[in-house]
Amino acid sequence: MSKSVIHTDKAPQAIGTYSQAIKSGTTVYLSGQIPLVAETMEMVSDDFAEQAEQVFKNVQAVCQAAGGSTNDLAKVNIFLTDLSNFATVNEIMSKHFKQPYPARAAIGVKELPKGAQIEIDGVMELPE
Repeated sequence: MSKSVIHTDKAPQAIGTYSQAIKSGTTVYLSGQIPLVAETMEMVSDDFAEQAEQVFKNVQAVCQAAGGSTNDLAKVNIFLTDLSNFATVNEIMSKHFKQPYPARAAIGVKELPKGAQIEIDGVMELPE
């Protein structure tokens, strides 16, 4: 099965040796998104809620570039530098997803690229 690169200018450009997403068949593997604003490649703010909102917008932009939406995500991983922000993530995520929600893990980590407080990656299954 061939794979193709998914790219959009509506999400931050890769800051390393990776693609925003890779599509293989009807499955799309999304790289981690941090709260960078695509147009400036700068962090949206130091406020956690604003960072979380930006990350979900970035994930949504990559999903759309692949031909899907956040509701097509089967699995997401959320990396947090402070697990006390878990409730805020749930509140913001509920604005970007409809039920049934994807499978999910929330993982506490020491640090993330560029000092981000949140990063999200995922696996999306496109409708056939």
